[in-house]
Amino acid sequence: MTLRVVVLDHTAQPSGAELALLRVVEAMDRGVQVHVVLFAPGPLVDRLRHAGATVEVVPLAARVGGRGRHELGPGSPGGLLRSLLTLLAAVPFELRLARRLRRLRPDVVHATSLKADLLGVLPAASARRPLVWHVHDRVADDYLPAPVVRVLRRGARHLPAAVVANSDATAATLPGARGLTVVRPGLAAAQVRAAPRPEPADDVVGLVGRIGPTKGQLELVRAAPAVLAAHPGTRFRFVGAPLFGAEEYARQVRSEVDRLGLADAVEWTGFVDDVAVELDALTVCVHASPVPEPYGQVVAEALARGVPVVATRAGGVPEILERAGDDPVGVMVPPGDVEALARAVVDVLTDREAAGRRAAAGHARAVAELGVDRTVDGLVSVWRRVAGGRGSRP
Repeated sequence: MTLRVVVLDHTAQPSGAELALLRVVEAMDRGVQVHVVLFAPGPLVDRLRHAGATVEVVPLAARVGGRGRHELGPGSPGGLLRSLLTLLAAVPFELRLARRLRRLRPDVVHATSLKADLLGVLPAASARRPLVWHVHDRVADDYLPAPVVRVLRRGARHLPAAVVANSDATAATLPGARGLTVVRPGLAAAQVRAAPRPEPADDVVGLVGRIGPTKGQLELVRAAPAVLAAHPGTRFRFVGAPLFGAEEYARQVRSEVDRLGLADAVEWTGFVDDVAVELDALTVCVHASPVPEPYGQVVAEALARGVPVVATRAGGVPEILERAGDDPVGVMVPPGDVEALARAVVDVLTDREAAGRRAAAGHARAVAELGVDRTVDGLVSVWRRVAGGRGSRP
């Protein structure tokens, strides 16, 4: 039976969750019709359409959509009044979205960002459609403001028909969530390198991901002097751009590069559409998040390219790199430990044979376990469960 799903996302910028959505749409079975409603225009609109989804933009007021997660809640600058004004600004949007859902009459509404989770509740209820929350963020005080954590945890128990978490680590922050299922973001076939990777000519240590305080650019910059002391000539490559209000953090990282005299050793690419090309040029891919990340998508992407990985042992990353009875397929360090990060990178650059063995095992794991087909199967299973007898209306 054909299943009709409306996906809600607050942004059309190509961040981790949005690129995961794009891969799902590209791989989706013909038995599912996907209609994506984005709350702002952006590059994702055309990419989703090209992948086969129907896409429309229902604009959300900038004062709501433009606020980062650390600006939310009564404890944020501006306090309770600012939060109330934000809620009021969302009312016209919610009314428009409710009208669209009543006209579209999907079998399931699937919200794939925290803002979409919350903003989708009343419109989905108004349209009498089951709502699925897809949570890509750890709902914990070290990752989100405490008031937001309380609202999301309570809401996850009662508001959606089901909750999908992107990792066991994320699921653990949602105790008692209704219909909780873990569905990890999968990799497209094009992201997996088919042939063995040639060794890069130069030592290049890279960090791939949007520039922001949870991604660890500052930690890698501070680890760089120790790496250079052991391996002179190493270059450090930062692939990505600041999103969601992280421009001030990006300036802080660049200032630290200048303070440490690293300008000649550091490269900035800005946003790059084809991450695989960048990963192929790296000797080491570093994941340096100072707080536990929900999943660690770039770690999976690096394994798929056969690139040696140094990553923080926290959040969803160990789920990618470790299996009971097997050696880890990457080197892990405590989050925020700059000295340990530097030592791990030096070890990988020094012992290429061991790094190569780990990378080969990681590539095999990516091929066997991390494909997007598993993601599609998991999501469709949840959708059919919450849809019940709905579906295949002509």
